[in-house]
Amino acid sequence: MAVIMYVDFPHKDIWGKEMASQMKELAQSIMNEPGCIWKYWTESKSQESAGGVYLFDSRRNAENYLKMHSERLEKFGYSNIRGRVFEINEELSKICKAPL
Repeated sequence: MAVIMYVDFPHKDIWGKEMASQMKELAQSIMNEPGCIWKYWTESKSQESAGGVYLFDSRRNAENYLKMHSERLEKFGYSNIRGRVFEINEELSKICKAPL
């Protein structure tokens, strides 16, 4: 069963096109992670926060990725990383036109 994973963390550096340019290889590598179906990259300059919303094929793959990703972010100097994994109610999500 597919799951949604949400991650955010304090971020003050780069935004928008500059972030897209510098993070392109990282974005490509994320799509090689086991079970990753898609990711929305999120950013809020006004709230100094960045992160993402992911769709994974299983809770196990999402939790494994979250552990690895949190450790990678910590190595980059980030802290206060918040990550959560949620099951999807597919019936209700289809009514609301979610891309499943």
